[in-house]
Amino acid sequence: MMKGQLGFVAASYHVHKVSPVPLWKRAMQRVLHWHELARQRRELATMSDEALKDIGLSRADIQQEVERPFWMDYVRR
Repeated sequence: MMKGQLGFVAASYHVHKVSPVPLWKRAMQRVLHWHELARQRRELATMSDEALKDIGLSRADIQQEVERPFWMDYVRR
């Protein structure tokens, strides 16, 4: 066996690391994020037209956002 081959095998062994965050925890974080998105959309829907104008949004913008499915998050992409 050549020296280079041994180093290559050892280096490729370390490439396949397991994610430090368990799958169940990532799933729970995703569900909590979806819950927060839904809460924010409901809150936007209750804002007055004056408050929406202050943040640069129209009632039509909010209606479009409220109608999105709970899992769609265009900011996070």
